[in-house]
Amino acid sequence: MSRATTSLPRSIAAHAILIAYTVIALFPVILVIINSFKSRQAIFREPLMPPTSKTFDLVGYVTVMKQGDFLLYFQNSLIVTVASLFLVLLFGAMAAFALAEYRFRGNGLMGLYLALGIMIPIRLATVAILQLMVAGGLVNTLTALILVYTAQGLPLAIFILAEFMKSVSDDLKNAGRIDGLSEYRIFFRLVLPLVRPAMATVAVFTMIPIWNDLWFPLILAPSEATKTVTLGAQLFLGQYVTNWNAVLAALSLAILPVLILYVVFSRQLIRGITSGAVK
Repeated sequence: MSRATTSLPRSIAAHAILIAYTVIALFPVILVIINSFKSRQAIFREPLMPPTSKTFDLVGYVTVMKQGDFLLYFQNSLIVTVASLFLVLLFGAMAAFALAEYRFRGNGLMGLYLALGIMIPIRLATVAILQLMVAGGLVNTLTALILVYTAQGLPLAIFILAEFMKSVSDDLKNAGRIDGLSEYRIFFRLVLPLVRPAMATVAVFTMIPIWNDLWFPLILAPSEATKTVTLGAQLFLGQYVTNWNAVLAALSLAILPVLILYVVFSRQLIRGITSGAVK
């Protein structure tokens, strides 16, 4: 049996596992969406049933549109997420290329330092980060969130991309140098196109924690002008009474941009996850 023939069942199995995990992961999302179109009484009585003509109710979406400026919250979340992703992928890929391509004293220690950044949560430094942002006059600005999320995502991005950078052919890069290409052109024209699946994988695993985060928006940017969607949804969570219709409606609207970004990166994501199964 040829090598290509044996790799086919592995590829099919990898895709089947990925689809199964996707279905399991999407079930809570579907549950939130269908309950957002139901009355409060139906949510608690029949949470697993889709809305019917008797239980269908848009009161949650009406409440969301009337209370708070959710269009602004969506805009803030989108700006923070997209800008942070761009910086994480750009600087992460450049640093990963340097670690994988060039041998210098401290190369291994630098890789270990970045690995430690993955294991140590950035939230442990919340007080120091807040003091730094206050000193820099960045409190209640989207810039503060972008800087924090960029720092949060860089260790994982560099750690993953460095391994993919090492697999890029040295002959290809040397040929570019012989043709007179600068290191920047070799990086952007030759290397980056070959590691797009890895970058898409990093993007997906980076954007979801950023979009869903509540901690840093609450600490660094709690003003009305800089609220994110997740923080804005807290308007409907009270100490004694919770407006579940509005909460579910806000969460359903917050899911849409993430799904769009996921669809954009999905093809490259699947290639990055299944690349090891088809070798």
